[in-house]
Amino acid sequence: MKRVTTLLLCAACALVAQAQKTFTLGSPDGKLQTTVTVGDQLTYDITLDGRQILAPSPLGMTLENGAVWGEHPKLAGTARQAVDASVPSPFYRADALKNQYNELTLRFQKDWSVEFRAYNDGIAYRFVSKAKKPFNVKNETVDYRFLTDAKASVPYVGVGKDGDYESQYFNSFENTYTTDHLSKLNKQRLMFLPLVVEAADGVKLCITESDLENYPGLYFTNAQGDNRLTGQFAPYPKREEQGGHNRLQMVVREREPYIAKVDKPRSFPWRMAIVTTSDKDLANSNLTYLLASPSRLADTSWIRPGKVAWDWWNDWNIYGVDFESGINNDTYKAYIDFASAKGIEYVILDEGWAVNLQADLMQVVPSINLKELVDYAAARHVGIILWAGYYAFERDMENVCRHYAEMGVKGFKVDFMDRDDQEMTTFNYRAAAMAAKYKLLLDLHGTHKPAGLNRTYPNVLNFEGVFGLEQLKWIPATHNQVQYDVMIPFLRQVAGPLDYTQGAMHNASKGNYYPSNSEPMSQGTRCHQLGLYMVFDSPFSMLCDSPSNYEREPESTAFISEVPTVWDETRVLEGKMGEYIVTARRKGDTWYVGGITNWIPRDLELDCPFLVPGRTYHATLFRDGANAHRKGIDYRREEFDLTQDGSLKLKLHLAPGGGFALKLR
Repeated sequence: MKRVTTLLLCAACALVAQAQKTFTLGSPDGKLQTTVTVGDQLTYDITLDGRQILAPSPLGMTLENGAVWGEHPKLAGTARQAVDASVPSPFYRADALKNQYNELTLRFQKDWSVEFRAYNDGIAYRFVSKAKKPFNVKNETVDYRFLTDAKASVPYVGVGKDGDYESQYFNSFENTYTTDHLSKLNKQRLMFLPLVVEAADGVKLCITESDLENYPGLYFTNAQGDNRLTGQFAPYPKREEQGGHNRLQMVVREREPYIAKVDKPRSFPWRMAIVTTSDKDLANSNLTYLLASPSRLADTSWIRPGKVAWDWWNDWNIYGVDFESGINNDTYKAYIDFASAKGIEYVILDEGWAVNLQADLMQVVPSINLKELVDYAAARHVGIILWAGYYAFERDMENVCRHYAEMGVKGFKVDFMDRDDQEMTTFNYRAAAMAAKYKLLLDLHGTHKPAGLNRTYPNVLNFEGVFGLEQLKWIPATHNQVQYDVMIPFLRQVAGPLDYTQGAMHNASKGNYYPSNSEPMSQGTRCHQLGLYMVFDSPFSMLCDSPSNYEREPESTAFISEVPTVWDETRVLEGKMGEYIVTARRKGDTWYVGGITNWIPRDLELDCPFLVPGRTYHATLFRDGANAHRKGIDYRREEFDLTQDGSLKLKLHLAPGGGFALKLR
């Protein structure tokens, strides 16, 4: 009897061995690897230099008809390829990006497959459907299982009731970061992306997604309180009502029992884990852009990135003029004159130019003659951008785009989407395509993090989804914006460019900040604000302060005005998440270098390995003044020549909340 039992056990083990197959995929440099297991459940893991970083984690997709991709999958075939190419990125942090990876495709019966890619800095996968008949996706299994109770830095949604996901799905994707062990994360709050897990000593894993088209965005929860993060999606809207901010939003009142509709063969969004042993390498990652679908625009010659003189943050508070400032033509002509004199490409008319509560962009307030302003700006080589509430833009999109493009308007800042269910991510792509049809730029404010749209539609230059400077008009003095600033490049910015709206001229040292609507201020020093123009990716970059304040600060204004917004090359030279960062960017033969620190003062020795040996450069340096720790506006501007001889190092002192800005030509 014992021998029979043993034989049966051996036979069972043999069947399991036959049923379970494993595939390995390594990065081009051989350091990063994933092992994909096809057994009762489809799983994958991540190892770095032979050390496991991510435990075997399940992936799957449940359809409304009961089919489950990933459970007991039946393999139909495999394919592999290696790619080493260059991707053009004309309106991003470099003119081109290296795209090198190894790919494994597993094809399964029932017309679905999974593609895995291994880059030198990350592992990504996505589902692909070849099914020709429509179906609904009930849910997708996205699970990241870690080996220990690791620390994570996550942004929770900032609204909604604890435990009530529906109330949390309606959010602006703006919040600061909470850092704690996985088991101690709030079990009743949704987390949005990107987020970072310290998966092992010295190893960070950043989770986000790309190619998020016609599919809901990914959230995470840790309802189990263990060593894992579990994916969560907003179900598809069933019933909506006009409401929200000034009746410019559509509020979901009822949802379907599925998350997405699929009506034809398609690829689903990439799930990616960026893995680095150096914080600066995390800030240097381009995976979100590389994994996005290529540009769909044959002609991009009309796309003109640049800086924007912005009205809302400074509350239209210009002074020293002989008219009452506000939402009127005289005020906007002053903004246009300022932009023209400083070489700033655009002026925006933010909320207030269209009649309130009508959600109708054809109704302009009586105090604005829009055609006159557009013509006035054009004569001075300045473009006009119009703010638009989501519902007002969505309900009449083509008519609005056609009408204002014919008038000479250059683009729209669309705001208050505040959702990322399938209906809303589809809107973002539809808006991008419609704007491109009429050669209009888009700045998607009030939206989720970027997820590749700026590659697919390069006329979408910027995105919010960030706890930007606008918050300092009302947030209490206990808030630590300076700390948040040195988190952004390692988290939110990994997803793509951000509409942070830097450039404040009223700068508060620690303890001196207070909220003010009409005379707002930044936290940290003047040089912290200047440094942000190099530290942050922002192809369409706002100048947040009043033209009157900029006129009083000619040195800072001249520097901001000349800083490019798109680059031929970007290098993060050094940095540590939550502490400091130094970023160098090149346009032509000129380098711009910016650095910022948290509230801890810091001494840096800046190495400049990017400079051509033997060539002499003229340097313009803005550094914190001797009393910047007491008076945030204190700075010194210096000019000098330097030559790269292999030992060049610049010694810089950064005040608490400080920074520096350096131009080398």
